[in-house]
Amino acid sequence: MLVKQTICEPQMILTLCTPLILLTAYCITIFYFLKTYYKIQEALQWWSSRQSIKLFLEAEKIRDDLLQESFVIRRKLDLLTVEQLNTSTTGTEECLKKVDNFHHSLVNLSDRLFPTSLQDSLPLAIEYLLKPWIISHPCKYFGINLPASWRNEPAERSMIVLRTLEELLIITIPEIVGPTSIYISLKQQENLAELTVTISYPDISLLQFYSRLPELDYLSASFRFLTGGNCFSRSQDLNAMWYFCW
Repeated sequence: MLVKQTICEPQMILTLCTPLILLTAYCITIFYFLKTYYKIQEALQWWSSRQSIKLFLEAEKIRDDLLQESFVIRRKLDLLTVEQLNTSTTGTEECLKKVDNFHHSLVNLSDRLFPTSLQDSLPLAIEYLLKPWIISHPCKYFGINLPASWRNEPAERSMIVLRTLEELLIITIPEIVGPTSIYISLKQQENLAELTVTISYPDISLLQFYSRLPELDYLSASFRFLTGGNCFSRSQDLNAMWYFCW
């Protein structure tokens, strides 16, 4: 009887220790997962910040150098016309027109790289972003609700939000299909900011197609990693709704 009890004791100990070993292994796995997750998040935030700084410097260089130089050229050509030197008026006017176009293109380029309004107001930057969309999509209705003032936050974070909105529009707005309504809202509740995008599709097949694209998963994951915020989506009737919170 004594021998039998001695043989059973290691089995009992093993039975009792197994849940503890599994729990310890589970905790270690979770710990390393969270550690890896936060490292990836910090790395992506650093990368995004670096890219935003580079774009900002490029935009500043264009504004300070190229735009100023084009303005000087424009002024000199203007003086040539006024003074009526040995220069063809028609040729000068053509040059003036080309320089004006050059200057206008540089302004648009610098704002695409890093909008001037982004440093002061995210709502203004969103409004500037949406102007070309409204012009190029006349058959689609845009409803925009943006606050007059906005909180102070890093420009690189605002840049991520702006690029996320742009990518979402590129992915989810059909180019050829008929009328589509897009509603965009930006609001702040205490320390939480929320960007809401609602797209109303003309039929259920389009809703299902554009709300299940794999690119949307990539966009959501990038937003979460780069801002440390959250995003989710849902569908109701013919509406697809996306919420970006940070």
